[in-house]
Amino acid sequence: MKFDLHTHHFRCGHADGTIPDYIEAAIAAGLSVIGISDHTPYFGSEEDQAQPRIAMAKSEFASYVEEVLSLKQKYAGRIEVLLGIESDYFPEHAEVYRNILNRYPFDYVIGSVHSVKNVSIFNKNRWKKLNPEQQIADKEAYYELIRDSARSGMFQILGHIDAMKGNYPAFSEIPATAAIDETLQVIAEQQIVIEINTSGKTKLSGGWYPADSILERALHFGIDVTFGSDAHTPSRVGDEWNEVAARLREIGFDHWVYFKNKQKVSVPL
Repeated sequence: MKFDLHTHHFRCGHADGTIPDYIEAAIAAGLSVIGISDHTPYFGSEEDQAQPRIAMAKSEFASYVEEVLSLKQKYAGRIEVLLGIESDYFPEHAEVYRNILNRYPFDYVIGSVHSVKNVSIFNKNRWKKLNPEQQIADKEAYYELIRDSARSGMFQILGHIDAMKGNYPAFSEIPATAAIDETLQVIAEQQIVIEINTSGKTKLSGGWYPADSILERALHFGIDVTFGSDAHTPSRVGDEWNEVAARLREIGFDHWVYFKNKQKVSVPL
């Protein structure tokens, strides 16, 4: 059975299409399960919509949840629709996010680090002024945030855990093997799932997040994996699902998972 847990829609301000557009695309692609997981608002800001091109307004959040729950019922028997959300991880605002997210019946919450030292991980200009030691420090700071997010207990899934390479492919060559292994150990201890995210093809790095080398280490540590296209257009729903499944089998995985009511559902590969 096919599933995709990472999709967005118009509310976040940088994706196209409505939620039904993504559900219909999932049905057309032969998926059995589709997760809707748009970006949370910036709950740490006093503004209603602090970043209109990045995340939905706080005033839209309840209607987002209500719409997905309604569509669960509408599409029952045709496809299983899951209520998800992709949440940024900001340590200083973690309790605010936790308290708000706990009010709603999410099937899963994806925790993603999109900012390190108050600069977007996708900002390629951040690297231009950094010497090798500073580059290592930024990469280690990224993985420290991912470790903290895993320990927070807020998330079932961690999103795109090497996405900092997205617009700076040389990121992968910055030496930080110990930091990555430490991060994977923490993820394993906390029994958090990581996603294989196929949206890297929309960035300069190409490929998937995370790299095969990280997936091999994840298997070594006993970490479960899931699938997310991170679709921002309906046409990308389920994108490269078969190719990812084949690669995971080659690496040695025999199953992957999705979540329903925050409980793992195992799917054989």
